[in-house]
Amino acid sequence: MLDKLKKSLEDAPVIQKESGGQIYNYFIHPISDGIPKTDPAILEEIADYIFSVQKNDYDKIVTVEAMGIPIATALSLKARRPVTIIRKRKYGLLGEIELSQSTGYSKGSLFINGLQKGDHVLIVDDVISTGGTMLPLLETLKEMAVDIAGVYCVIERGDGATDIKKKTGTDVTVLVSIDVSEKGVTVTGGVK
Repeated sequence: MLDKLKKSLEDAPVIQKESGGQIYNYFIHPISDGIPKTDPAILEEIADYIFSVQKNDYDKIVTVEAMGIPIATALSLKARRPVTIIRKRKYGLLGEIELSQSTGYSKGSLFINGLQKGDHVLIVDDVISTGGTMLPLLETLKEMAVDIAGVYCVIERGDGATDIKKKTGTDVTVLVSIDVSEKGVTVTGGVK
């Protein structure tokens, strides 16, 4: 299951990056970075899996820009549900909600438009590491009285999914867990 995704992760190049004076190993993959090219067979495999295990009990698919968009779009076509994108840019629309996020790589604001009390949503995203984006998103949606039918992250690197479960009680379904070292990417777990 998810063999194309797993193989592509194991073949992903790893580079060293710097953030805040710290050097870390960073994997480059089409699902998380959009380069070198996104294989439609992998997007289809991801969408097929989520569609096969998730009840059809949601009205909208929600994702955070930018790399969640291809995943949400592939699932949208299969599930016939619209996509709402949480943006990094303020639009000033009536009812727009701002939230702060802090990842292992950046800090900033996100803006929610097009969601309201009583919506039933399915959240999909590309990667969860620290949970610094997902946690404030989940907290804000709960404050808005938006019903969360499920949360899926394609790749987990770190303890973000576990931390979110502890802090919010929300399960994050991770398709593939990985470790990244200077030697490459190792698939360590995920859905069976």
